[in-house]
Amino acid sequence: MEKNNLQAALQKQAAFGADLDLKKFDDNNDVHLQSAEDLSASGKAKLEKVGIDLQESNRSATFVQVDNAQLKSDVKPETPLTLMNTGLAAQKYPDLVEKYWWHAVKPDTDKYTAITALEKENGYFIHVRAGAKIAFPLQACVFMSHEEQLQRVHNVVILEEGSELNIISGCASDEAVEHGVHLGISEMFVGKNAKLSFTMIHNWGHNVAVRPRTVTLVAEGGTYISNYVCMEKVKDIQMYPTVRLQGKGAVARLNSVLVAPPGSHMDVGGKAVLEVPGTRAEIVTRSISTGGEIINRGNLTGDAENIKAHLECHGLMLSNEGYIRAIPELFAETGNSELSHEAAVGRIAPEEIQYLMARGMSEEEATATIVRGFLNVNIEGLPATLSKKITDTLDAFQMNKGM
Repeated sequence: MEKNNLQAALQKQAAFGADLDLKKFDDNNDVHLQSAEDLSASGKAKLEKVGIDLQESNRSATFVQVDNAQLKSDVKPETPLTLMNTGLAAQKYPDLVEKYWWHAVKPDTDKYTAITALEKENGYFIHVRAGAKIAFPLQACVFMSHEEQLQRVHNVVILEEGSELNIISGCASDEAVEHGVHLGISEMFVGKNAKLSFTMIHNWGHNVAVRPRTVTLVAEGGTYISNYVCMEKVKDIQMYPTVRLQGKGAVARLNSVLVAPPGSHMDVGGKAVLEVPGTRAEIVTRSISTGGEIINRGNLTGDAENIKAHLECHGLMLSNEGYIRAIPELFAETGNSELSHEAAVGRIAPEEIQYLMARGMSEEEATATIVRGFLNVNIEGLPATLSKKITDTLDAFQMNKGM
């Protein structure tokens, strides 16, 4: 991509949602921590909330980036994968750059991808060798420690044929950080008969704006499972991850759990493009507004015959403030494809609460039980320990809100 084309992209508005003036934020990184252990106690607590274990128990590898600098990149001995900073990987593996870099995400998609492509690369590079099945999850953390930080991330994940990997990606900011911008560009390549489970948990500052841009390419017989969880206040998040199923028998499942407190704006969606026969996809979102704003987008595009995909968008309003908008889209390019969707936004039915109260629960306990069942965080690909952390967070959230 020519540099002048990228400069032109910087002038473009984002595809949807509010535009951000990036000039107001600082992307320099002259001063940063020397190691992950130097994080504040509150910072370490934030990492734990997003599934990052600095003790690295039951983890195959660990990557930590703070602001725009890599602090940690460790792989357990005899683990058949490569993990390093994307910029270093680009220098070390020029052949992979030619084959993968900016092939899934186009650098001139919008100004956020363009500025990330123009600047020095940061982020994580993960390469799993053919046939390798990694037993324990790899954890990757991107953390913001400075006020008014512009954080740029370009991640590249490659799974060779027959390999398997579970990634836990935790993104957060220090308690002292109120304002900042995170630009996270991720390109993922799932090879033939490979399987990637990718769990992303966000816990940003109350006035942080977040712009992830993710595209995953799945080859024949490959499986991609994406779990996204955000249950804390964030000023403005805008993400629309896309999966392209390019090989026969490829499968994708995208699950999202969203809770929007007052002051939050979440424009979150997902798109699956079924490009060849015999592919399947499912997009499921559970969203709750306790006063925040949620736009829930979903798109299934069938470009081939003999495909099957389902889209499910359910929203629950627990406040008279805020809103939830569900925008499901189905596009079939052939006559022999099966695409379906269901979307619903509403409140808890009084008879459901009355039913549980009749069996001895208080109104608050009944409401909490219904909400917990609605979110249904026991989603495929989520490690049991991480699922428990999410459940504990939800319980604490409900207690604080008096549900």
